[in-house]
Amino acid sequence: MSKTFVLGHKNPDTDSICSAISYAFLKNKLGMDAEPIRLGELNNETLYALEQFNFEHPRLVTRVSAEVSQVILVDHNERQQSAEDIGDVQVIEVVDHHRIANFETTDPLYFRAEPVGCTATILLKLFKENGVAVPANIAGLMLSAIISDSLLFKSPTCTEQDVQAARELAELAGIDAAEYGLAMLKAGADLSNKTLEDLMSLDSKEFEAGVHRFEIAQVNAIGVDDVISRQKELEVLMQQVIAKKGLSLFVFVVTDILNNDSVGIVLGQQSHIIETAFKSSVVDNRVLLPGVVSRKKQIVPVITEALS
Repeated sequence: MSKTFVLGHKNPDTDSICSAISYAFLKNKLGMDAEPIRLGELNNETLYALEQFNFEHPRLVTRVSAEVSQVILVDHNERQQSAEDIGDVQVIEVVDHHRIANFETTDPLYFRAEPVGCTATILLKLFKENGVAVPANIAGLMLSAIISDSLLFKSPTCTEQDVQAARELAELAGIDAAEYGLAMLKAGADLSNKTLEDLMSLDSKEFEAGVHRFEIAQVNAIGVDDVISRQKELEVLMQQVIAKKGLSLFVFVVTDILNNDSVGIVLGQQSHIIETAFKSSVVDNRVLLPGVVSRKKQIVPVITEALS
Protein backbone atom coordinates (compact mmCIF):
# COMPACT_ATOMS: atom_id res chain seq x y z
CA MET A 1 0.00 0.00 0.00
CA SER A 2 1.41 3.37 -0.99
CA LYS A 3 1.75 6.13 1.58
CA THR A 4 -0.62 9.10 1.78
CA PHE A 5 0.42 12.47 3.17
CA VAL A 6 -1.92 14.39 5.50
CA LEU A 7 -1.11 18.09 5.39
CA GLY A 8 -2.34 21.46 6.54
CA HIS A 9 -1.70 24.78 4.85
CA LYS A 10 1.53 26.68 4.26
CA ASN A 11 2.83 28.72 7.20
CA PRO A 12 1.06 26.22 9.45
CA ASP A 13 -0.77 27.17 12.60
CA THR A 14 -1.65 24.91 15.52
CA ASP A 15 -4.84 23.58 13.91
CA SER A 16 -3.02 22.65 10.69
CA ILE A 17 -0.33 20.70 12.53
CA CYS A 18 -2.43 19.11 15.27
CA SER A 19 -5.23 18.16 12.88
CA ALA A 20 -2.76 16.62 10.43
CA ILE A 21 -1.27 14.49 13.20
CA SER A 22 -4.68 13.55 14.62
CA TYR A 23 -6.26 12.68 11.28
CA ALA A 24 -3.22 10.67 10.19
CA PHE A 25 -3.57 8.71 13.44
CA LEU A 26 -7.23 7.98 12.66
CA LYS A 27 -6.51 6.99 9.04
CA ASN A 28 -3.75 4.63 10.19
CA LYS A 29 -6.17 3.04 12.65
CA LEU A 30 -8.54 2.50 9.72
CA GLY A 31 -5.87 0.76 7.66
CA MET A 32 -4.32 3.56 5.61
CA ASP A 33 -0.57 4.20 5.53
CA ALA A 34 -0.78 7.91 6.39
CA GLU A 35 1.95 10.32 7.45
CA PRO A 36 1.34 13.85 8.78
CA ILE A 37 3.68 16.41 7.24
CA ARG A 38 4.14 20.16 7.41
CA LEU A 39 4.65 22.79 4.73
CA GLY A 40 6.52 25.29 6.87
CA GLU A 41 8.14 26.13 10.17
CA LEU A 42 6.34 25.62 13.47
CA ASN A 43 5.29 28.58 15.58
CA ASN A 44 5.89 28.84 19.33
CA GLU A 45 2.32 27.95 20.19
CA THR A 46 2.42 24.73 18.18
CA LEU A 47 5.82 23.85 19.59
CA TYR A 48 4.36 24.23 23.08
CA ALA A 49 1.46 21.88 22.29
CA LEU A 50 3.70 19.22 20.72
CA GLU A 51 6.04 19.33 23.69
CA GLN A 52 3.22 19.13 26.24
CA PHE A 53 1.83 15.96 24.66
CA ASN A 54 5.17 14.40 23.66
CA PHE A 55 4.85 14.46 19.87
CA GLU A 56 7.70 14.69 17.42
CA HIS A 57 7.58 17.47 14.87
CA PRO A 58 5.98 16.41 11.59
CA ARG A 59 8.50 16.17 8.78
CA LEU A 60 8.99 19.25 6.58
CA VAL A 61 8.26 18.38 2.94
CA THR A 62 8.78 20.85 0.12
CA ARG A 63 7.48 18.78 -2.81
CA VAL A 64 4.83 16.19 -2.03
CA SER A 65 4.83 14.62 -5.50
CA ALA A 66 8.41 13.46 -5.00
CA GLU A 67 7.18 10.95 -2.43
CA VAL A 68 3.46 10.27 -2.80
CA SER A 69 0.71 10.26 -5.41
CA GLN A 70 -2.18 10.93 -3.00
CA VAL A 71 -2.73 13.49 -0.26
CA ILE A 72 -5.36 14.49 2.28
CA LEU A 73 -5.85 18.18 3.04
CA VAL A 74 -6.85 19.43 6.47
CA ASP A 75 -7.59 22.99 7.55
CA HIS A 76 -7.51 24.35 3.99
CA ASN A 77 -8.72 23.75 0.46
CA GLU A 78 -7.51 26.75 -1.56
CA ARG A 79 -4.69 25.65 -3.83
CA GLN A 80 -2.46 28.67 -3.28
CA GLN A 81 -2.38 27.77 0.43
CA SER A 82 -1.30 24.18 -0.21
CA ALA A 83 1.84 22.45 -1.46
CA GLU A 84 3.43 24.11 -4.48
CA ASP A 85 3.01 20.93 -6.53
CA ILE A 86 -0.50 20.08 -5.28
CA GLY A 87 -1.62 19.85 -8.91
CA ASP A 88 0.72 16.91 -9.46
CA VAL A 89 -0.94 14.63 -6.88
CA GLN A 90 -4.45 13.35 -6.25
CA VAL A 91 -6.37 14.95 -3.41
CA ILE A 92 -8.45 12.11 -2.01
CA GLU A 93 -9.93 13.87 1.04
CA VAL A 94 -10.46 17.34 2.46
CA VAL A 95 -11.50 18.13 6.04
CA ASP A 96 -11.86 21.86 6.54
CA HIS A 97 -13.77 24.69 8.20
CA HIS A 98 -12.94 27.57 5.84
CA ARG A 99 -14.57 28.99 2.73
CA ILE A 100 -14.28 26.88 -0.42
CA ALA A 101 -12.52 28.63 -3.28
CA ASN A 102 -10.69 27.77 -6.55
CA PHE A 103 -10.85 24.07 -5.73
CA GLU A 104 -11.56 21.32 -8.22
CA THR A 105 -10.44 17.74 -8.81
CA THR A 106 -10.59 15.33 -11.71
CA ASP A 107 -11.72 12.46 -9.47
CA PRO A 108 -14.41 12.14 -6.79
CA LEU A 109 -13.21 12.64 -3.24
CA TYR A 110 -14.39 12.74 0.36
CA PHE A 111 -14.98 16.42 1.21
CA ARG A 112 -16.02 17.37 4.74
CA ALA A 113 -16.44 21.08 5.37
CA GLU A 114 -18.44 22.43 8.29
CA PRO A 115 -19.00 26.00 9.59
CA VAL A 116 -17.30 25.44 12.92
CA GLY A 117 -14.37 27.18 14.53
CA CYS A 118 -11.74 24.48 14.10
CA THR A 119 -10.90 21.45 11.99
CA ALA A 120 -10.32 19.41 15.13
CA THR A 121 -13.98 19.78 16.05
CA ILE A 122 -14.87 17.95 12.84
CA LEU A 123 -12.19 15.35 13.47
CA LEU A 124 -13.72 14.45 16.83
CA LYS A 125 -16.92 13.62 14.96
CA LEU A 126 -14.94 11.47 12.52
CA PHE A 127 -13.34 9.51 15.35
CA LYS A 128 -16.80 8.82 16.77
CA GLU A 129 -18.33 7.99 13.39
CA ASN A 130 -15.59 5.43 12.77
CA GLY A 131 -15.74 3.96 16.27
CA VAL A 132 -12.15 4.85 17.11
CA ALA A 133 -11.31 5.98 20.64
CA VAL A 134 -9.30 9.20 20.99
CA PRO A 135 -6.11 8.58 23.04
CA ALA A 136 -5.25 11.12 25.73
CA ASN A 137 -2.30 12.60 23.83
CA ILE A 138 -4.25 12.98 20.59
CA ALA A 139 -7.10 14.53 22.58
CA GLY A 140 -4.60 17.04 23.94
CA LEU A 141 -3.50 18.01 20.44
CA MET A 142 -7.07 18.38 19.21
CA LEU A 143 -7.94 20.48 22.24
CA SER A 144 -4.89 22.65 21.51
CA ALA A 145 -6.17 23.24 17.98
CA ILE A 146 -9.60 24.34 19.18
CA ILE A 147 -8.15 26.64 21.82
CA SER A 148 -5.83 28.18 19.24
CA ASP A 149 -8.46 28.78 16.57
CA SER A 150 -11.02 30.06 19.06
CA LEU A 151 -8.59 32.14 21.13
CA LEU A 152 -9.74 30.20 24.20
CA PHE A 153 -13.39 30.35 23.05
CA LYS A 154 -13.42 34.16 22.64
CA SER A 155 -13.29 34.32 18.83
CA PRO A 156 -16.54 34.98 16.91
CA THR A 157 -15.73 31.86 14.90
CA CYS A 158 -16.19 29.70 17.99
CA THR A 159 -19.43 27.69 17.98
CA GLU A 160 -21.19 25.67 20.64
CA GLN A 161 -19.91 22.57 18.83
CA ASP A 162 -16.34 23.74 19.40
CA VAL A 163 -16.98 24.38 23.09
CA GLN A 164 -18.58 20.97 23.55
CA ALA A 165 -15.77 19.24 21.65
CA ALA A 166 -13.21 21.04 23.81
CA ARG A 167 -14.96 19.86 26.97
CA GLU A 168 -14.87 16.25 25.80
CA LEU A 169 -11.26 16.45 24.69
CA ALA A 170 -10.11 18.13 27.91
CA GLU A 171 -11.67 15.30 29.89
CA LEU A 172 -10.00 12.70 27.67
CA ALA A 173 -6.67 14.48 27.96
CA GLY A 174 -7.05 14.93 31.70
CA ILE A 175 -6.28 18.64 31.73
CA ASP A 176 -7.96 21.93 32.62
CA ALA A 177 -8.72 23.62 29.30
CA ALA A 178 -8.69 27.19 30.66
CA GLU A 179 -5.41 26.84 32.52
CA TYR A 180 -3.64 24.94 29.76
CA GLY A 181 -5.11 27.16 27.04
CA LEU A 182 -3.90 30.40 28.59
CA ALA A 183 -0.39 28.97 28.99
CA MET A 184 -0.38 27.82 25.36
CA LEU A 185 -1.63 31.16 24.00
CA LYS A 186 0.96 33.04 26.06
CA ALA A 187 3.69 30.76 24.69
CA GLY A 188 2.49 31.56 21.17
CA ALA A 189 2.38 35.29 21.90
CA ASP A 190 6.03 35.33 22.96
CA LEU A 191 7.69 36.79 19.87
CA SER A 192 11.05 37.55 21.48
CA ASN A 193 12.87 34.89 19.45
CA LYS A 194 11.28 35.84 16.13
CA THR A 195 12.75 38.01 13.38
CA LEU A 196 10.56 40.28 11.27
CA GLU A 197 10.91 37.75 8.46
CA ASP A 198 9.57 35.13 10.86
CA LEU A 199 6.60 37.30 11.75
CA MET A 200 5.79 37.78 8.07
CA SER A 201 5.46 34.05 7.51
CA LEU A 202 4.34 32.61 10.86
CA ASP A 203 0.68 32.58 9.89
CA SER A 204 0.17 34.09 6.48
CA LYS A 205 -2.36 33.10 3.83
CA GLU A 206 -3.03 34.13 0.24
CA PHE A 207 -6.56 34.65 -1.07
CA GLU A 208 -8.27 35.52 -4.34
CA ALA A 209 -11.18 37.90 -4.94
CA GLY A 210 -12.15 38.45 -8.55
CA VAL A 211 -9.01 39.50 -10.41
CA HIS A 212 -7.22 40.41 -7.19
CA ARG A 213 -4.88 38.38 -5.03
CA PHE A 214 -4.29 39.47 -1.47
CA GLU A 215 -2.41 38.17 1.53
CA ILE A 216 -3.13 38.44 5.23
CA ALA A 217 -0.45 37.71 7.82
CA GLN A 218 -1.52 37.55 11.44
CA VAL A 219 0.45 37.32 14.67
CA ASN A 220 -0.89 37.09 18.19
CA ALA A 221 0.79 39.14 20.88
CA ILE A 222 0.32 40.41 24.41
CA GLY A 223 0.11 44.06 23.49
CA VAL A 224 0.84 45.29 19.96
CA ASP A 225 3.44 48.00 20.61
CA ASP A 226 6.56 45.85 20.24
CA VAL A 227 5.56 44.77 16.75
CA ILE A 228 4.02 48.04 15.57
CA SER A 229 7.13 49.96 16.65
CA ARG A 230 8.94 48.17 13.79
CA GLN A 231 6.32 49.10 11.20
CA LYS A 232 8.71 50.78 8.76
CA GLU A 233 10.91 47.69 8.64
CA LEU A 234 7.84 45.51 8.17
CA GLU A 235 6.64 47.69 5.31
CA VAL A 236 9.87 47.08 3.41
CA LEU A 237 9.34 43.32 3.68
CA MET A 238 5.67 43.65 2.77
CA GLN A 239 6.51 45.60 -0.38
CA GLN A 240 8.95 42.87 -1.38
CA VAL A 241 6.23 40.22 -1.01
CA ILE A 242 3.74 42.35 -2.96
CA ALA A 243 6.20 42.74 -5.83
CA LYS A 244 7.25 39.10 -5.83
CA LYS A 245 3.72 37.67 -5.80
CA GLY A 246 1.92 40.39 -7.74
CA LEU A 247 -0.48 41.09 -4.87
CA SER A 248 -3.11 43.81 -4.93
CA LEU A 249 -3.12 44.07 -1.16
CA PHE A 250 -1.12 42.91 1.86
CA VAL A 251 -2.52 43.24 5.38
CA PHE A 252 -0.31 42.48 8.37
CA VAL A 253 -2.49 42.05 11.46
CA VAL A 254 -1.26 42.14 15.05
CA THR A 255 -3.86 40.76 17.46
CA ASP A 256 -3.76 41.48 21.19
CA ILE A 257 -4.97 38.21 22.72
CA LEU A 258 -5.74 39.78 26.09
CA ASN A 259 -7.79 42.74 24.85
CA ASN A 260 -9.25 41.00 21.75
CA ASP A 261 -8.38 43.90 19.44
CA SER A 262 -6.13 44.15 16.41
CA VAL A 263 -4.06 46.67 14.48
CA GLY A 264 -3.45 46.23 10.77
CA ILE A 265 -0.65 47.51 8.54
CA VAL A 266 -1.93 47.80 4.97
CA LEU A 267 -0.04 48.19 1.71
CA GLY A 268 -0.76 47.65 -1.98
CA GLN A 269 -2.61 49.21 -4.90
CA GLN A 270 -5.96 48.30 -3.37
CA SER A 271 -5.17 49.49 0.15
CA HIS A 272 -7.68 52.31 -0.34
CA ILE A 273 -10.56 49.84 0.10
CA ILE A 274 -9.66 49.23 3.75
CA GLU A 275 -11.19 52.41 5.17
CA THR A 276 -14.58 51.75 3.59
CA ALA A 277 -14.46 48.02 4.24
CA PHE A 278 -13.75 48.33 7.95
CA LYS A 279 -15.21 51.80 8.52
CA SER A 280 -11.97 52.84 10.16
CA SER A 281 -9.41 55.43 9.10
CA VAL A 282 -6.04 54.38 7.71
CA VAL A 283 -3.33 56.64 9.11
CA ASP A 284 0.31 56.10 8.17
CA ASN A 285 -0.67 52.78 6.53
CA ARG A 286 -2.15 51.64 9.84
CA VAL A 287 -5.74 50.81 10.74
CA LEU A 288 -7.28 50.12 14.15
CA LEU A 289 -9.54 47.07 14.23
CA PRO A 290 -11.36 47.05 17.59
CA GLY A 291 -12.96 43.71 18.41
CA VAL A 292 -11.40 42.03 15.38
CA VAL A 293 -9.52 38.80 16.11
CA SER A 294 -10.60 36.36 13.39
CA ARG A 295 -9.03 36.43 9.94
CA LYS A 296 -11.53 33.85 8.68
CA LYS A 297 -14.73 35.54 9.82
CA GLN A 298 -13.92 39.21 10.38
CA ILE A 299 -11.22 40.06 7.84
CA VAL A 300 -11.25 37.82 4.76
CA PRO A 301 -15.00 38.15 3.99
CA VAL A 302 -14.89 41.93 4.38
CA ILE A 303 -11.89 42.34 2.08
CA THR A 304 -13.22 39.80 -0.42
CA GLU A 305 -16.48 41.69 -0.73
CA ALA A 306 -14.68 45.01 -1.10
CA LEU A 307 -12.42 43.69 -3.85
CA SER A 308 -15.03 41.69 -5.78
